[in-house]
Formats: sequence, structure tokens, C-alpha cells
Amino acid sequence: MPTARTAALAAAGCVAVIAGSILGVYPQAVFGAVVALLAALVAVDRSRAVDPRRLTLARSGARTVRLGESTQVALSVRNPTGTGGRLRVRDAWTPSAGAADEPYELSLPAGATALLPTVLTPTRRGDRPAGRVTVRSLGPWGLAFRQADHDVAWTLRVLPRFASRKHLPEKLSRLRTVEGSTAIRGRGQGSEFDVLREYVPGDDVRSIDWRATARRGDVMLRTWRPERSRRVVCVLDTGRTSAVRVGDEPRLDAAMDAALLLAAVAREAGDQVDLIAADHRVRTVVTAVQGRSLLPRLIEAVAPLHPAMVETDFELITSEVLRRERKRSLVVVFTALEPGALGEGLLPVLPRLAARHRVLVAAVHDHALTELAARPLDVPNDVYTAAAGARALADRERIAGALSRNGVTVLDFPADVFASRVTDAYLDLKASGKL
Repeated sequence: MPTARTAALAAAGCVAVIAGSILGVYPQAVFGAVVALLAALVAVDRSRAVDPRRLTLARSGARTVRLGESTQVALSVRNPTGTGGRLRVRDAWTPSAGAADEPYELSLPAGATALLPTVLTPTRRGDRPAGRVTVRSLGPWGLAFRQADHDVAWTLRVLPRFASRKHLPEKLSRLRTVEGSTAIRGRGQGSEFDVLREYVPGDDVRSIDWRATARRGDVMLRTWRPERSRRVVCVLDTGRTSAVRVGDEPRLDAAMDAALLLAAVAREAGDQVDLIAADHRVRTVVTAVQGRSLLPRLIEAVAPLHPAMVETDFELITSEVLRRERKRSLVVVFTALEPGALGEGLLPVLPRLAARHRVLVAAVHDHALTELAARPLDVPNDVYTAAAGARALADRERIAGALSRNGVTVLDFPADVFASRVTDAYLDLKASGKL
């Protein structure tokens, strides 16, 4: 392909044709000579340009980054040919990857390799793929270029912000307090054997250890402590209601943040944490992960999740939880308090779930509804707006009441305190011995 410099020379040739015609020179001959000379120069210049198809391209650098942070991915360009060349390289990424769109210009000698870094500041969570790399090779005179596209696969996984990790020191401090207070060896409470001690009047006779009594000659009592290794199941509703934006982010992102904080605290408490994300089908499952690897595994699993524009199948979610969790567990369902979704989906199957497990329903409260309901009635249209807000709030209260009557605890808090309050509810259950 010719360049702008070629066009400039062609314009100069036109001036020569006009001047020749004024001087009486046959214009067709001048025009033919100009075109032939220009074509020859372009052909020679193009032949001396490096063939961009023979260049070897590869990527290196970061594979993951947290949303809101920056990272770097480098593109290496190697010239295996016997001639050097001038290159213009455009490294394209999906727009939400946050890459600069400016092309690189460089001179690459024969056999040399250039490293072209790209700074990425993603604006969305999930997998951000790299696009094609376009390489334009210019001739030494700048009259022509050769161009080729290269597919250099690379995917950057953008992890959730996990902004609620700032609450971790406070929650872990409270956890230590809770564990200290529940170290009370309740009479007959708990399910883990602690120690044998002598019977005193008032003790539960069902806890007498008759074999130890026969060996010791005194009435010996088994004491128990609350079981440490409980199970916590976080269920993320990824259906249509999770796409509603509350503040600056979808409801699903707030639920992820709360689930990660809860998992981090539960892990420190020695509890087993599982996660299920589903809508009309199961999107991801994390189970049987122990120790320090739990949180990275959860973050990696939820990062590519996005709301699906489908109705959530709570029958599927309930069956999945009951199939996987045989022991009594704390099941935290992160969803929305919407009568349509819960009234027709969750309420009919809730008795089966609540009969075996302790269930919490956690929903992010949209402060926009409160603002609508409290809007001053200055103009007639404001009456309808306030009525719509009040009706939406009443519907939420109605569905929350229906859930409560089925033995479910409902957590309905604004996004800025949502993660903290969900974890507080977990700690309250541990403190009261109900978990």
C-alpha cells in the first residue's frame, strides 16, 4: 500500500504535468513518465520492507489483576529475517481492558527482538481478552508499506475489588471474642467431646459415661463443646435480578464482596465454606477447599461470573444444596427481595431447605427506593413517583415477612454496609450457639 509521502510525490508529479503542458511538452508523455517513475519507486520501496507475516510475536506478563488496579502485559516482536525495518505496531484489546490505543513505532534490526509494554487498567470485572495485533512494515523511503494481522492470544482475568477486606481486622477481632465466650463447656451442649469430670447434682444424667464410672468408682460425666468445624454455604443468585445496579455496580458484585468477607472470617473460625453460583443452571461450584487456598480459589471462581438475563431456578438451587450438603449447614442465599422472583421461585421450595439447614436470605437494599418514597410532593407527577417507591418498599417487607414465617432470617442492608452486616449475622449465630 502507498503512503501519504507517495501521495505527496504524486501531487508534485501533477504539477510537473501542468508545467510541461504550459511549456508545450506533450502532457500524456510527462504523465506516463511520472506514473512509471512513481510506480517503480513504490515497488522497490515495498520490496525492501520487512515482510510482517514473518515476524514472531508473543505475550508475557500478568494474568490477573484486581478491579481498579493497573498491571502490565508485554508484547515481544522478533524479526527473524535478514533485513531490518521500520514498524508500526497496534496492540488491540477489548475496550474494557483499559489499554492505551496509541500504536508503537520502532526500528527493528535483523534478528532483534523488541518488547512493547501495554499498561492495562480494566474498568470491568471478568475475562478481558486481547485482540489482534496489526503490524505495518514501512519501506526505507517511506513510500509504501506492508501490513499483516497476528492473533496473539492472551486473557487477563479481572478479579473483584473485594473492598470489604478492610473490615477483616475488625471481624477477626470479634471472632476471637466470640470463640473465647463460646469456649464455655455447656452441659450437654455441642457435639465434640471435651473432657470427663465428676458428676454434680443438676447435671444432665444423659451425659453420664458409665464405662468411665465403672473404672473410676465415681460417677463421671462427659462434657461437650460446640463443634468448631461447621459448614457455611454461600449461594449466589446470578439471574436477572442480580443485574440491577445499586449505586455504581451490579447487585451481583455486592453479593460477591459480602460472600468473600464471610468466607474469610468463616475460614479463620475453622468452618468449611462452599460456594454455589446459579441461575437457570449451575455456573460454578467451589467445595472441599481448606486453609489459605480457600479465598484465592473463591476469588478466581467468581471473577468471570456475570448476571444472566433469565429467571432464577430456585428448585435447581435447592436440589443442588440438598444434594451436596448432607450435614446441617448455614446456607446464605444472596438474592433480591423481589416478590416475583422469590414469591414464585423460592417460597414454594423453602420448607425443604429450611427443614435441613439454617437459611439466611441476604439482599442489597436499594436506597433509590427510599428516596423515591420520601420525595416531596411538589408537582402532580411526584405523587406517582412516591407511590411507586412506597409500593416497592411494601412489597419487599411483604416478601421478607413471608420468608421469616418460614424460619428464614432476612438481611436487608444498603450496599455500603451489606458485607459487614452479613458477616455480623454469622458471628451472632456463632456467639449464640445457633450455628
